[in-house]
Amino acid sequence: QLQLVESGGGLVEPGGSLRLSCTASGFTLDNYGIMWFRQAPGKEREGVSCLAYGNFSTYYADSVKGRFTISRGNAKNAVYLQMNSLTPEDTGVYYCAADLKAIRCIAHMRKRTGFNYRGQGTQVTVSS
Repeated sequence: QLQLVESGGGLVEPGGSLRLSCTASGFTLDNYGIMWFRQAPGKEREGVSCLAYGNFSTYYADSVKGRFTISRGNAKNAVYLQMNSLTPEDTGVYYCAADLKAIRCIAHMRKRTGFNYRGQGTQVTVSS
């Protein structure tokens, strides 16, 4: 089955860290640009980070710059989002999406539908 699955979400206190995983099955992520989005209740969907295909350039939303890091797993067919110094404003459902040979992060981060693959999401709750 061709799918993306997110994992690693949970409840964490402010200032804590989580590492989210976006794992592909049935296809290789090597040929895809990967985007992370988040959706909080009552808020607009936000593009959080992107790892482009090919040149591996990265993009981060201003709200997470310096705190989040996106990376590709060397051995596993996965992309990770390391999230540090979490605040309650980071609470939401985080999901990843993949587009074939996506080299321009900004363009793909603006998409709302039509991704080649999209996961179901993982809940991140930052609260004391």
